[in-house]
Amino acid sequence: MILYDYFRSSASYRVRIALNLKGVAVGRRDILLLENQQRSPEHLARNPQGFVPALEADDGHVITQSLAILDWLDARYPEPRLIPADPDARAAALARALVIAADTHPLNNLRVMRRLKEMGVDEAGRNDWTRHWIAEGFAALEAMAGDGPFLGGAAPGVADLFLVPQMYNARRFDTPLDAFPRLVAIDAACAALPAFAAARPDAVAPK
Repeated sequence: MILYDYFRSSASYRVRIALNLKGVAVGRRDILLLENQQRSPEHLARNPQGFVPALEADDGHVITQSLAILDWLDARYPEPRLIPADPDARAAALARALVIAADTHPLNNLRVMRRLKEMGVDEAGRNDWTRHWIAEGFAALEAMAGDGPFLGGAAPGVADLFLVPQMYNARRFDTPLDAFPRLVAIDAACAALPAFAAARPDAVAPK
């Protein structure tokens, strides 16, 4: 299998963690977003949205969208399970993940930042925008966190895979985190696991 990836992409980071947790080896191909390689005809044929990640399965078909890839990995490689099978637990886990996937990260990704710049918003304003929406998402997620060491409970689950890359982004943009002690603790618990550490942007950045 081949993962079409970008080291600083939050969505790609989620998939790298999942592959590591499941012990699934893949080849990696860098799609350099700042050089607009995601808009190349070759990549658009792979993913018409021009996004990363894209996972090319061993039979050649391509899966896009990080949550869809995680769901496919759970079906193909069931252990450790990331999305619970129990309907109530599944709904809770996906709701936590979607706080980031649907309502936080999309407001701060590269294409939005570029559009804000085109509209005349300066760097300070764009950074303030990023911090605002991360804090809004984190406030909700802090309230939704359970008592376990991870958002997913006793073991990391799908929501933790969405939280950790967003925490990385929060720190990149100097987002104050004092109001989110549970999220900070969960992020630290994840960081202590080799599967998370090996997926970090600095661990996979092009040399």
